[in-house]
Amino acid sequence: MNKSEMIMEVCLLAGKLLLQSGAETYRVEDTMKRIADAFHIDESHSFITPTGIIFSIGVEESAKTKLTRVSNRTTDLHKVALVNTISREITGEELTLQEAYDKLKKLEKEKVTFPIRIQIIAAAISSGCFLMMFGGAWNDFFPAVVSGGAGFTGLVCIHKLVPIKFLSEFMASVIIGMVSVFFVHVGIGGELDKIIIGSVMPLVPGVLITNAVRDLMADHLLTGLSKGAEAALTAIAVGSGVALVLIIF
Repeated sequence: MNKSEMIMEVCLLAGKLLLQSGAETYRVEDTMKRIADAFHIDESHSFITPTGIIFSIGVEESAKTKLTRVSNRTTDLHKVALVNTISREITGEELTLQEAYDKLKKLEKEKVTFPIRIQIIAAAISSGCFLMMFGGAWNDFFPAVVSGGAGFTGLVCIHKLVPIKFLSEFMASVIIGMVSVFFVHVGIGGELDKIIIGSVMPLVPGVLITNAVRDLMADHLLTGLSKGAEAALTAIAVGSGVALVLIIF
């Protein structure tokens, strides 16, 4: 692998990690451009969609272009920060080309997210906090915590069995609705609507919606619309699951 190919690999790897971790499109493009400039590449261009990155360096006949596929996407702002740190070290000439490649490959293999059990506990506690934020009563705090935790657990387990995002989100909201209705029917919970609202909040695609708007404002129309559509599908899945339970019960 010659130097220009190695530079392309470093740029694409950094862009892929950012895109997989939920970074905005303009951040991905800017990072790849800065890395290329740091290694004295005068001409570099990128075209980014939520599912792939096309990157080229050089001009006219000497231009080289490569495509990388992005199949899995999540929200991992810690990994975004780590890639940004490596990018700053590259632009500050603190890393050689090989060192930058090695650090990015190591970061790609590392799992920097919190363990699943910690995520479930955080989702459960945040559900209770959202309940209080929306004006709920303290006697509904425990039902919201249990409902939110059960829904997030269902989301994780179902997605492992059937890796279809819409289905796992739909079933998670069904679980939340059923658990919430159970608590209200047995007299432990009081306000069903606020329990459900607080419990579904960990499923709401807030970062995705924010990134969609920011991409649209930055004239990245294709990615902005596609992320907006993805967020809308998530909202439909969550709303449909809760509505199904309310219709049945």
